[in-house]
Amino acid sequence: MSHAEILSCRFLCFDQMYSFEKRLQTFSDWPFREDCQCTPELMAKAGFVHCPSENEPDVVCCFYCLKELEGWEPQDVPWSEHAKRSPDCAFLQMKSWDELAAIEFFHLEHGRIRNYIRKMVHMKIAHFRDEVENISKNLRVIFEIAT
Repeated sequence: MSHAEILSCRFLCFDQMYSFEKRLQTFSDWPFREDCQCTPELMAKAGFVHCPSENEPDVVCCFYCLKELEGWEPQDVPWSEHAKRSPDCAFLQMKSWDELAAIEFFHLEHGRIRNYIRKMVHMKIAHFRDEVENISKNLRVIFEIAT
């Protein structure tokens, strides 16, 4: 599976992450636990899902706006960091889950899906640009050898 396919699968299942408990479950290997501002509970309350990689154990992604953040430090406040880097995230403006009307949920979900499609398109474009660059480099090498 390619990196883009893995990310696509991960982002696609984010529809389940409206649940605080489901987001919290993703933080089982979170490096910050006690005596800090970025505990798993506070990260999940801020809309984040823990999605570490081998090289980056503290990567989180907002299930809604898909903004990824890394490089967390114990004094970082998740809600503030999220708001700083993604001020238009509708999750940050969402009222309490219990107070949400069905139509408001549908509008939120429409926005989340739009964010997902936008992210996938940007990833595909970046992948395409990388492929074009590699092909161009190979062609330059071939034509340099041939002359």
